[in-house]
Amino acid sequence: MKLWDKGYSTDKFVEEFTVGRDRELDLFLAEADVLGNMAHMKMLNSIGLLSDDDRVALEQGLKKIYEQVQAGDFTIEDGVEDVHSQVEFMLTEMCGDAGKRIHTGRSRNDQVMVDIKLFSRSAIIALQKSVEELFSTLMQKAEEWKDVLMPGYTHQQVAMPSSFGMWLSAYAEALADDMLMLQAAYKLVNTNPLGSGAGYGSSVPLNRTMTTRLLGFDDLAYNSMYAQMQRGKTERVVLTAIAAIAATVGRLAQDVCLYSCANFGFVKLPDAFTTGSSIMPHKKNPDIFELTRAKCNRMQALPMEVTLVATNLPSGYFRDMQLTKEIYVPAFKEITDVVRMAKAGIEQMWINRDILANDIYKYLFTVEDVNDAVAKGVPFRDAYREVGMRVQNGTYEHDGRELNHTHEGSIGNLCLDKIAQKFARHKFDYSCALQAEQELMQAE
Repeated sequence: MKLWDKGYSTDKFVEEFTVGRDRELDLFLAEADVLGNMAHMKMLNSIGLLSDDDRVALEQGLKKIYEQVQAGDFTIEDGVEDVHSQVEFMLTEMCGDAGKRIHTGRSRNDQVMVDIKLFSRSAIIALQKSVEELFSTLMQKAEEWKDVLMPGYTHQQVAMPSSFGMWLSAYAEALADDMLMLQAAYKLVNTNPLGSGAGYGSSVPLNRTMTTRLLGFDDLAYNSMYAQMQRGKTERVVLTAIAAIAATVGRLAQDVCLYSCANFGFVKLPDAFTTGSSIMPHKKNPDIFELTRAKCNRMQALPMEVTLVATNLPSGYFRDMQLTKEIYVPAFKEITDVVRMAKAGIEQMWINRDILANDIYKYLFTVEDVNDAVAKGVPFRDAYREVGMRVQNGTYEHDGRELNHTHEGSIGNLCLDKIAQKFARHKFDYSCALQAEQELMQAE
């Protein structure tokens, strides 16, 4: 079954080529499609294009399909082109002619766009929750280990004293900034394209404000042409936010891989988070963080993939956009998986509390010695040169003094409360969206 069926058949290979992975990927859009249908149907009833009897029948039918989706029992049958066709086919079977009327004033482009918006909104909400869980773990461990020193590196050379608290809260604050990008993506997503038709509106007197309210969107995508032009743009913006999170998690994963190797020995992963070697019996490999690193690297390419599919197209819809689904839809599971894995790994990680006892880290304290001399009135450049000469001629020794760093963001003042406030500030409120979806599917 095809929504555009006009009584002729296409070549079998042509059909397979054009449908692509839609039957597989559209299952992820099924819930969104039912919600969009419900709102559109109620709106058609309000403007007199659906009778009250048809409205009741379609409402009951859509709720049955929704229950199937929620239970994981919804399928797209062989010969049915996509989720939109499947839902309309099921409604026609259940409700007769009423099912044939539900597409009034819509295009499939219209349906696809609203489905992507609703799917994206739900997926972004779930991603925010996952990122918040990782953030909380990083902050908890940062507080727990804030006084445990470790070496800081620049150019992968021993640099200055750091701490496990500083290390982990650095990534926590990075996630707080990443949330700002996710918030922006959510705001773009949470605008209503429904009613834009094929990109040029409709002669049917649609009430787009009503569907905006019913679906819990913050606002309309007003211009019908632009509403459809958001296809490709929406995916690119959301994937850019995902790529930012992936960059943070991937860099954290690289640190864990490096710090867990025997040459560093800063951390150890539990056995359950490592794999062995088929030939070297001593090996415990940080495979989960290596795969996390690789997956995160790959995700940073996704915005460009969508860009290359959608770039240089004139206004209007093109089938090119279908390919964005293959890039876009799986990305949410991928990013959620790596965030979850990073959280679990950090939670169960062992840390070495005696790293600085190793003499190779004695030069960590050269800056402290310079600053001590400056505090006594020695010009900075003279103090720097004097300490540097001692390092150069092999006479430098450090006394293992306690450190007294006080400024904001130093190892003695991590400002964890401020980082927590920043994260909270960058979150987005999705309560209106969830409430609208619940009310839409409630029995009247």
